[in-house]
Amino acid sequence: MKRIFYYIVLTLGAFIMLIPFLWVLSNSLKTVDNVMKIPPQYIPNPITLGNFKIVLNELSFLKYLGNSFFVVVFNLVGTVLSSALVGFGFAKFDFVGKKILFTLMLATLMMPAQVTMIPTYFIWSKAGMLDTFLPLILPAFLGQATGIFLFNQNYRSMPDVLYESALIDGCNPLRILFQIYMPLSKPTMMTLIVLTFIGAWNNTMGPLLYLQSREKYTLTMGLLTLDQSPIAAANVGVKMAGSVITMAPVIIVFLFSQKYFVQGDISSGVKG
Repeated sequence: MKRIFYYIVLTLGAFIMLIPFLWVLSNSLKTVDNVMKIPPQYIPNPITLGNFKIVLNELSFLKYLGNSFFVVVFNLVGTVLSSALVGFGFAKFDFVGKKILFTLMLATLMMPAQVTMIPTYFIWSKAGMLDTFLPLILPAFLGQATGIFLFNQNYRSMPDVLYESALIDGCNPLRILFQIYMPLSKPTMMTLIVLTFIGAWNNTMGPLLYLQSREKYTLTMGLLTLDQSPIAAANVGVKMAGSVITMAPVIIVFLFSQKYFVQGDISSGVKG
């Protein structure tokens, strides 16, 4: 009986959390007349995909979608590779200053991004990389504190005999990392992929700072500037369609990787 009560409470809570998204989805599928109808129409009648066609074809969201995927893919590759390498180094090698470096690396987690915003912009500006995707991509290849910490915790939990046996068999450290340790750390990797995907996909400040040409905008920038379009200003449904297109990939990625995400979260929290 208690279990049923918990399920009812959780289902009710989940439904309440979903109400804003359902409302956005509902309005995105309505005609322009039905969006502002009083009393509100909860289920669209008729259902139309016209708002999505306007956003994708006339407001360049298809181009923004491609730009976002381009930035996100490179962020995923860079973050996973660099974090795995650095995390593996901290976990399996002893060197002078290791504890101090690891502590400093963790301390960067406490630093607000706004603190480094101006010096970082100055660096990219001097390097002549403004209005390119490089400022949004290159930092991912320099390691990310959360990812390094997750991989470090995961690799430290694996027995040293695994590493030593591979060395005796003639494997070098890089081969041990990519052929043995990384396949065994799939939940950690998926956790980092989900976190990186969400962070890179929803990143608005980065594109706002570094991108100036409209054809290079990402989806978040497209959504931010949607109000400037007369078509979107006259039809709330178009704005809702833009929001659904922006949110949908994050929800899909989370749903398909939820199992690994939870496993990685538990293992990094318990085994550390």
